[in-house]
Amino acid sequence: MQMSMARRWLLNTYYTVSTPVRWTMEQVRRYRRHEPVQVVFYHRVADDVPNPWTISTQSFAEQIDWLSQRFDLVSMAEAQYRIERGKNRRPTAVVTFDDGYADNMNFALPLLLERKIPVTYFVSTDYIRNGKPFPHDVELGQPLAPNTVDDIRRLAEAGIEIGAHTRSHANVAELDSQQLQHEIVGSKQDLELMLGREVRYFAFPYGQPQHLSGEAFQVAQQAGFAGVCSAYGGYNFPGSDSFHLERFHGDPEFVRFKHWLSVDAMKVFRSPSFDPELTAMPQVHERQECIVGERG
Repeated sequence: MQMSMARRWLLNTYYTVSTPVRWTMEQVRRYRRHEPVQVVFYHRVADDVPNPWTISTQSFAEQIDWLSQRFDLVSMAEAQYRIERGKNRRPTAVVTFDDGYADNMNFALPLLLERKIPVTYFVSTDYIRNGKPFPHDVELGQPLAPNTVDDIRRLAEAGIEIGAHTRSHANVAELDSQQLQHEIVGSKQDLELMLGREVRYFAFPYGQPQHLSGEAFQVAQQAGFAGVCSAYGGYNFPGSDSFHLERFHGDPEFVRFKHWLSVDAMKVFRSPSFDPELTAMPQVHERQECIVGERG
């Protein structure tokens, strides 16, 4: 959502004025080894057909540059490891994508692969298989192409972690038990048949608290997923639930993006939350040497 000039000025001013406080708090967190793991999600990176879930190539590159300079950019498994061990000294971030848009093959994914930045790419399998555009794009008169099965196989072979995002981009809060099995378990099975390998992660479509349910979390856990992602904005502090990773949107408004990712105290206390009544996964995930920009 585009900001008004007045709101952008106010947020820029707040961000600038609060920067010394943010820096001081970061030093405290680093000393206490309590730096959060922050997960960012994007949908589509392209310079045509702007909509709320598209970011331009220039803005995306600018955000990746900013993240690379300030964070360890790690895989999902490494992120879970840092959360589970209860201590994390370095600012840490994970890059993810939702839905599966063909345009991401043109700029965003090649950029991440070139820089060896880990990425998890969540796709809704019905659209990958049938090639039809997402209903939310059709409603806007923008029938954008999804990735193909061949795209997903190529990405997996290149080292990108492919994750499930239901079959039909479903709102899981509206589904009964049988439908949850079809959408969550079925999407995992679809991808494993496509790729010939285990699919370890799942992201809830829409991802706001009202789009989640405790039963959906249970189905995902029972299906064998190592972790799930929501999308309502939140900081994953060491010692918190490593099965459920909260994510921030890769907002096209750069000041809002920096504001969220630099750990705003007001955001920590005011973020919406969802309690699926699940504890963190008991096993410690094996640490993977899939880290970019590690710093002391």
